[in-house]
Amino acid sequence: MKIGNIDLGDRPLLLAPMEDVTDASFRCICKEFGASMVYTEFVSSDGLVHDAKKSFAKFLTYGEEAPVGIQIYGNIPDAMVEAARLADRAQEIVGGHGADLIDINFGCPVRKIAGRGAGSGMMKEPDKMVEITRRVVEAVGKPVTVKTRLGWDDDSKIIVELAERLQDAGISALTIHGRTRQQMYTGEADWTLIGKVKENPRMHIPIIGNGDINSPEKAEQAFRRYGVDGIMIGRATYGHPWIFREIRHYLDTGEIFPAMGVEERVELAKRHLARSVEFKGERVGVLEMRRHLSCYFKGLPDFKETRLKLVTLDDPQELCRVLDYVAERWGGTTPPPSPGVYGI
Repeated sequence: MKIGNIDLGDRPLLLAPMEDVTDASFRCICKEFGASMVYTEFVSSDGLVHDAKKSFAKFLTYGEEAPVGIQIYGNIPDAMVEAARLADRAQEIVGGHGADLIDINFGCPVRKIAGRGAGSGMMKEPDKMVEITRRVVEAVGKPVTVKTRLGWDDDSKIIVELAERLQDAGISALTIHGRTRQQMYTGEADWTLIGKVKENPRMHIPIIGNGDINSPEKAEQAFRRYGVDGIMIGRATYGHPWIFREIRHYLDTGEIFPAMGVEERVELAKRHLARSVEFKGERVGVLEMRRHLSCYFKGLPDFKETRLKLVTLDDPQELCRVLDYVAERWGGTTPPPSPGVYGI
């Protein structure tokens, strides 16, 4: 599969952009385990236009995570165009690797985003969505992609027609989450319409499916049943970034990769923590690691007190000592899969 001139190989696995999750340290870890492509947390076009320091900080990417897309969101055409131009110049503005492509977020369902007409709120205004997309494509030199949903609600699943219009606006790939905005993240993702988009003989850009891929078996079934070119994985990576390795191994061999034991998870958590501190400084690096540390060891028995330490301690060295204790106390065991993983 190719997005513009970016060759992602056969049946690529992409890390979904997730606010407060896919920072540089997590992206690098996922890349290490086989993610074909990663994306930044979404960046507000309004924040960029108003020179918000936090928004520009999300532009910083690193060579080891490439190829990487910078994702932007908003609902004002001029602001989106300016944001795309800034993202296109990310390397010049903040240093680092920069962006290999620009991704437009037309899929975020949370109220504070969709409620003001951005993210999946744009599904109510498909003409404006297409206009923004066309103008962004014309404004930048890198490939432009879109991530969106099936529609606003069950009565307005417009994705099959909308996909053609977005393609005609010039995008290089389309990612579709198999839910409406109204569903948020409830119920099961419906991949049938994703399959219909892919089956449309007028579509020639890569179609990437997203939603509920939490096991190697589900990934293989999505490729086989719906013919998608790639798969994007989001929530299943929480505390489980090695899912990319597991899925790739299954796609290549048909066999399940051995589950990761506690000692290996401890070493990974320590490396992840070190990267987070390196990239963001000690205070922020530790704070933003808490959501990951609380997930790495889900399912271990009698873990409540230790988990509390992992999400409250502020000193990286103390955290490493707690992680060493985890390896000593629970070493030799393998936490059970989280609910929903491997069919459970």
